[in-house]
Amino acid sequence: MLVVQNIIAHKEAYTKALAKRNFDAQPVFEKVIALDENRRATQAELDNTLAESNKFSKEIGALFKNGEVQKANLLKEKTAKLKETSKELSARLTSLQEELSELLYTIPNIPHESVPNGQSDEDNEEVFKEGEIPRLDGDALPHWELAKKYDIIDFELGVKITGAGFPVYKGKGARLQRALISYFLDKNAEAGYKEYQVPHLVNETSGYGTGQLPDKEGQMYHVTGDDLYLIPTAEVPVTNLFRDDLLTGDELPICCTGYTPCFRREAGSYGAHVRGLNRLHQFDKVEIVRIEKQENSYKALDGMVEHVKDILRELKLPYRILRLCGGDIGFTSALTYDFEVFSTAQDRWLEISSVSNFESYQANRLKLRYKDANGKKQLAHTLNGSSLALPRVLAGILENYQTPKGIKIPDVLVPYCGFDFID
Repeated sequence: MLVVQNIIAHKEAYTKALAKRNFDAQPVFEKVIALDENRRATQAELDNTLAESNKFSKEIGALFKNGEVQKANLLKEKTAKLKETSKELSARLTSLQEELSELLYTIPNIPHESVPNGQSDEDNEEVFKEGEIPRLDGDALPHWELAKKYDIIDFELGVKITGAGFPVYKGKGARLQRALISYFLDKNAEAGYKEYQVPHLVNETSGYGTGQLPDKEGQMYHVTGDDLYLIPTAEVPVTNLFRDDLLTGDELPICCTGYTPCFRREAGSYGAHVRGLNRLHQFDKVEIVRIEKQENSYKALDGMVEHVKDILRELKLPYRILRLCGGDIGFTSALTYDFEVFSTAQDRWLEISSVSNFESYQANRLKLRYKDANGKKQLAHTLNGSSLALPRVLAGILENYQTPKGIKIPDVLVPYCGFDFID
């Protein structure tokens, strides 16, 4: 979330920047500032009350010692009243702090100056494109038909045991899925990312820490009996590993990677564009997360983009990169690049990765700080990216690598699969 002092100092600039998101910040900022003024005044009054109470307590002991019982009893009465006042002020302060926090949770991150204006994904800006789109035979099939033809993914069986959006991978389909996970993790490890295996359920505090709550509560599966949430991405548990940490500058950057299944309700998602692997309720993803010094985070973002490029080049999939506009960028992100693979059989682009810089927005929620060269405490910058999300990568491989005789496996994956063809 945003820092109150920064809202006060940059109110006009922040208001203008948030207009890119089509967010009217003016009335919200005014309420934030008023609440903060009330909070600070209440805190000052509480501090003065406690100081006076402490002073009287010391005087009472001395008066009793000197035999001035009447004066001591009078001060005891005043102290009792001050304690009641301090309880009331403490309760008011807690209420104001909670109200202020709840209001700050509703304000999205300030978009980076390079974020283009726009209302929806149609206004995103293409910044890079690479790879040859293969020419397929006229009888080329979309991946859901290929999956059935070669018996490698069973969507109906997933419906039987769970519901729509929970596919079952079979035979060479399961082995290809496992190969992709291992390949992605190895690539990330080679680039300096430390691998973590993390829980697939998180508590409410973790959800608030990275911004999934309260913004995306409707998209998350909630285990109500234990008040836990199934993770929508490994970003949540991995970033929360460092919640409440005070790091030294020498410890940064911290680079993490991890594989997890991901769970998203995706309420209201219907139609041809969500067929097959295009949109699932459970899917596998390998994530990269970075904790950076403030001054290094955009250089790190560029490095993450280049890293994902390198993976897609090795897979030899045609892809493009979009800079997301203000109307499409995520609630917590300052700048996001989306990677899309071209699905030849579907004749459209499929998103397979988002790489984002959250600047200090998540870190302020997480209370994740570091000491700079001068020993001053600073909020860290957090970044994350899909490296990569498997379903649409797999869809791209199946469709773009199909031949009349079967599906060729990308050369880089053959050592992981143990086979070079699906037929």
